[in-house]
Formats: sequence, structure tokens, C-alpha cells
Amino acid sequence: MSADGLYARLGVPRIINAYGTNTRLSGGMMAPEVIAAMAEASRACVEMHHLQAAASRVIAAETGAEAGIVTSGAAAALLLGAAACMARLDPAAMNRLPDATGLPNEFVVLRSQRNMYDRALRAAGGRIVEVGIPDRLSGPGVRDASAGEVAEAITERTAAVYHLAGGNAEPPLPEIVRVAHARGVPVLVDAAAQLPPAENLRRFIEDGADLVCFSGGKAIGGPQASGILAGRRDLVSSALAQMLDLDLPEDQFVAPAEFAALNQLRFLPHHGIGRAAKAGKEEIAGLIVALQRFATEDPAALTARWTARLAALRDAVPGAVLVPDGAKPGLPLLELRFADRTAAVRAEAALRARDPAVHVDASRIRRGVLAVNPIALDDDDLPLLAAALKECCA
Repeated sequence: MSADGLYARLGVPRIINAYGTNTRLSGGMMAPEVIAAMAEASRACVEMHHLQAAASRVIAAETGAEAGIVTSGAAAALLLGAAACMARLDPAAMNRLPDATGLPNEFVVLRSQRNMYDRALRAAGGRIVEVGIPDRLSGPGVRDASAGEVAEAITERTAAVYHLAGGNAEPPLPEIVRVAHARGVPVLVDAAAQLPPAENLRRFIEDGADLVCFSGGKAIGGPQASGILAGRRDLVSSALAQMLDLDLPEDQFVAPAEFAALNQLRFLPHHGIGRAAKAGKEEIAGLIVALQRFATEDPAALTARWTARLAALRDAVPGAVLVPDGAKPGLPLLELRFADRTAAVRAEAALRARDPAVHVDASRIRRGVLAVNPIALDDDDLPLLAAALKECCA
């Protein structure tokens, strides 16, 4: 059964995704071995904590973290990470969340790093405490918050410091870690979109982060509804306990060695705040295979494959230029440059009006620039995409 046939029977129009692994556009496409792993996993049953223990071993090997779990996405990993920082290994606290009364529930966040996904901190029961004035971003100055300001914001009510990873993030993560750890609080890093390069799998743990969240369905190439929470064993164990179905006689639950910290629980919590963040066996199996594949693939070969896709399109649009993605080393983009914003808006609308519709990266449309991202493209669609670009953008 082809995907085209399935979507046609369901009455769902197929698109050409030249935007990238965007959730709104259903992410990217998985390698055959990832699909095969998911299909194989679907044909047998296991206890989920044993499967998560297997995932932890792989995640630890590829990230350098003490432990890791698979979640239903990076936002789910962020919610679980926040819940772990608040409840720690206290099952009574786990049972109360998102009611965080009496718990440290403040997350110190640089104002310049506020984003729509930090809602996950509040959904878990957290309260955001903003720090700093980002003059460097708004224009009237060059400064952002300092590590000293972060330190001053930490109190006995602080559950963690939240850091949104990215090339534009200030202060640097090691400075944040230094002041947070000096005051005994963990650092929770949102690195959902920080791949490639593959070395970022290890970078944030090496910089001292206590928990790191990654998307599984973007560059890693796993299922779209998958994510990774990696970091300290005690915190990852807390997150797992708040996601697992623990509706069983307590003496039947034996924590795997990967999550031995759960043996410290006074009793088993009930279904936790992370119940909605659970991943199925198929997603866990697919993510394991995708992560191993991503971590071992030659970065130069990956860049070459992406570049070849874009080179096949470049001649379709006079003036189209291959450029590196400044935020993601190793990822090339094909920039389509127009005389002004109006021309770019017109071209983008024309692309979306085609059948199949073509979606490109319009994040810089205000500057008269559209871009083609190669990650989510199907090679079989390249001739169709070239024809669309030639008609709408030339």
C-alpha cells in the first residue's frame, strides 16, 4: 500500500514538503529500516519499562547522558523534564502535579529565550520567572541577561533554570550551569531543533546540562510523534515514573538497572502528569533505530545527499543560490531571492495553490526570500518540484 494510495482513499491531499521537518506539515519521512523496526515492534508485546530501559541504553551511548527515555515529542520531553525537576523522587508530589503547592515550581528563564513551547513548563505546574532585558534583540543596546542576573533570580522556590539552546542564546550554557549548580538547582535544556550537527547530541550534556530535550521526528529521522529526554539518572527516572502506567500491585514492579533510582520511591505513584506524553512501543523502536542511524551516519555524506537534491533544482530558477543554513552546520538551503516582499508573497501563494501543493520555508519572506530545505524531500518529487519552482518563481 503506497502512501499516495492511502491518502487518496482518505481524501487527504498530498503535498511536496520543501519547508523541512515542520510539525504542521507532518514532519519528514523515515528510512526503510526505521519503518521496518516499527512494524516489527507492532507484532509483539513487552513491558514498557523494559523497552524504555533498552532505549535508555542507546540514548546514553549516543548522548553521553546517564539515562534517557523516549517521549511523544520534544514538548512532551520538556513537560516531563519540568515535572521531574519539581517532584524529584517524591511520589506524593508526582500525584499532586500540576498542583505544585508547597513544591519548588519556579523556572528561571531568560526573557530573550521565551518561546511558545515553554508552555510545557506551565502545563506541568511550573511558574516562569523571567530574567533580563534583551536589548541586543530589540535594538537599543547590545546586552542581554548575565549569568549573575540568573543567579540572583534563583531562590528556594526554584525548580530549575530553563535554557533554550541555539546559536543566538546568551549567556553561554556553561555559564548558566555554573551559577545554577552553585545554588543546587538543575538546568533543563530545550534542544528540540538543534540537530544537525550530530555532535550536538553530546554537546549539552558535556556543557553540564542536567536534562536535555530533543525532537525525534526532525533531523534524527524517527517517528514524528517521538522525542528524547536525556540526562541525570534520578531526574530521568522521575520523568519515567510520571509517564508509565503503574497500575499494578506494587510488589510486581521492579525498576530496571537503568532507572534504579525508582527503588527509592516510598510507594508507586498513580498515572502521572506525563500520561499524555507516553510513547508507544512502535515509536520507541523506531526512535532507537533512527537515533543509531543518525549518530553513525557520515556527516559529509549526509550534506552531500542534501546538496545533490538542491543542485537538481537550482537550474529551475534563475538566480537561485545554494547557501549554508547558518543555524544548522552541514545543512544546505536553496535560496529563492525576489525583488521585494510582494513578489515573494505572490510566488509562495502560487506554490501552495498547485496540485500537489508545494510548501517552502517562508521564514524570511519579509526580506523577499524563500528557501527550499532538502531534509523532508522525496527524491521522486524533485522533477515536480523543479517544474513548480520554474513556473512560480522564475
